Amino acid sequence: MSRLVVRAFSISIDGFGAGADQSIDNPLGVDGPEMFRWFMHTRTWQEMQGGKGGDEGTADDELAAKSFDNIGAYIMGRNMFGPVRGPWPDESWRGWWGEEPPYHTPVFVLTHHPRAPLTMQGGTEFRFVTDGIESALEQAKAAAGDRDIRIGGGVSTVRQYLSAGLIDELHLVMSPVLLGRGENLLHGIDTRSLGYECAQHMAGTRAVAHLMLRKRA
Repeated sequence: MSRLVVRAFSISIDGFGAGADQSIDNPLGVDGPEMFRWFMHTRTWQEMQGGKGGDEGTADDELAAKSFDNIGAYIMGRNMFGPVRGPWPDESWRGWWGEEPPYHTPVFVLTHHPRAPLTMQGGTEFRFVTDGIESALEQAKAAAGDRDIRIGGGVSTVRQYLSAGLIDELHLVMSPVLLGRGENLLHGIDTRSLGYECAQHMAGTRAVAHLMLRKRA
């Protein structure tokens, strides 16, 4: 049975999952990339960029690689797909990732504004969902089969599914940075009452903490 999961999702010490003032020049918000330094040092990241080197055989690299295992579909928010707001002026924006995005599965994009599906190289197909998070999840389950569904971000999308108690597992990576402002991941969400617990934690290689939150059966 497929699960809805969040994997390798970086947060700051003060709980932010994205910096403030996101834009085409700062897709992760001002200072947001600081949270992802641990990932950018891994061999997994270097290989995704077509390069070589990077940390290998470390907890960070092993968990980064594992975050892509057994994924049959993704769900993401419109802000994660791109910086365009409001009705689509045209279909010229095709995502941040070039003609071959790293997903290689159907990706269900939450939006209020309809758009035709977008087929990319490498098996990625963006499908735009206008009727809410439950509909996106049902469509993703149908596409994923027995594999898991990964929420690709951003913070608002994770919060919506978490508040509804629909996420089965969250792998959060706490990075040793303070953002001060931006999008806070857990503020105002009573995760304990929703049935979540920290099932596992471990130290990473580059001063990060890997936290595995799971919903009790």
